[in-house]
Amino acid sequence: MTNRLRVLISADLEGISGVVHPTETNPGSYDYERGRALMTAEVNAAVAGVLDAEPDAEISVADSHGPFRNLLPEELDRRVRLIRGKPRPLGMVAGLEAGVDALLFVGYHARSGAGPAVLAHTISDAVLDVRLDGRSVGEIGLNAAVAGHYGVPVLLLSGDDAACAELRELVPAAVTVEVKQALGQAAARTLHPQEARDRIRQGAAEAIRTRRQVSPLPTPTPVRVELDLYGPYSVDLATLVPGVTRAAGARTLVFTGEDMAEAYRVVQLLVQLAQIKPG
Repeated sequence: MTNRLRVLISADLEGISGVVHPTETNPGSYDYERGRALMTAEVNAAVAGVLDAEPDAEISVADSHGPFRNLLPEELDRRVRLIRGKPRPLGMVAGLEAGVDALLFVGYHARSGAGPAVLAHTISDAVLDVRLDGRSVGEIGLNAAVAGHYGVPVLLLSGDDAACAELRELVPAAVTVEVKQALGQAAARTLHPQEARDRIRQGAAEAIRTRRQVSPLPTPTPVRVELDLYGPYSVDLATLVPGVTRAAGARTLVFTGEDMAEAYRVVQLLVQLAQIKPG
C-alpha cells in the first residue's frame, strides 16, 4: 500500500495557449501537429508543478481530446503514465476508477453555448446541451461530477477565461490558470506559450500545496440527465437504448443514471450514436 499522492491530469486541446481554430485541433489539418506539440508542453508544465510541490507523487495523464491520441508520448515527461486511446469507460477522466487523490484539467474549454469562449462545445458538435438534475454543464461540469462520485477533488484548470470561470462557479477553491482571453469562438488574446507554461507550473504547484482546501463536487444519486442533440435523427436512434426516452420536443433525451459514473457512460454512448448519419 503506497502513501504517495496519486494525481490524474486530464488534458484537452482547445484550451491550450495559442490555439484558437479547428485546424489546430483536428487530426489531419495543417496546423494540428503544432497544436499537439503545444498541448504536450503544457501537460509537462503541469507535471513539473505537481512534482515541485510533491516530488514523490504518482502521476497519470489522460489524453482527452478527440481521438484521445494527441499527446506525443516520446515528448511527455518520462515520470508519468499515459492513458490514451478510446473507447474507455470513463472517457476524459479515465484513471479515476483506479483510485487517485487529485484531478487537474489542462487545456480545457467552456461548454456549448458559452461565449465569448474559444472553441466552446460539449463533447461533440452534435450536442447542444447537457443538464444534470436541471443544471447545464459542459465537459468541465461532467468530469468534475464524475470525479466527485469517486471522492476526488478538481484542484486546477488551465484554459481561456470562460473555462476558468466555469470551473470556479462549480469549485470556487480550485486554482485556475487563464492562458488566453476569448474574443470569440475562434479568436483570443493569448499568452506566449512559454509564459503560459510557467503559469501552469506555478498553478499546479499551488493547487497541490493547497489541496486540502478543496472538496470533491457533490453528486446526486440517482442523477437525472437531459441531453439536447442537434439532429432529430440522432434522437430517434438514441431512444433505442433501454431507459432513454424522448422529452417533449424533437431534440431532448432523458434518462436516469443510478450514479454519476453510470450516467457518464450513457452520455458517452449517446454522443457516439449521434455521429451516425441516416442510412
